[in-house]
Amino acid sequence: MNINDLNDTIKKKISNEINTDQIIIEDKTYLHLKHKNFEKNKFHLKIFIKSNQLSKMSKINSTKKIYDILEFELKNYIHSIQIILK
Repeated sequence: MNINDLNDTIKKKISNEINTDQIIIEDKTYLHLKHKNFEKNKFHLKIFIKSNQLSKMSKINSTKKIYDILEFELKNYIHSIQIILK
């Protein structure tokens, strides 16, 4: 999967499960290219989510919810993820 398709999939899956005002995804893979465990088809992402629904939850529970939603993508396409809630 390429990064554009992955971004679209992530946005769609999160939006289908959570009421969001905004989702911004930054590809940070370039920062890890020389790392020993770097995998070409696994991405490093920073996701900014603006959501009243998530803001009412604890940080741990909101993170768990995102991980549950993106379970398949995390196993197959994402090496690391950073979630920023606004």
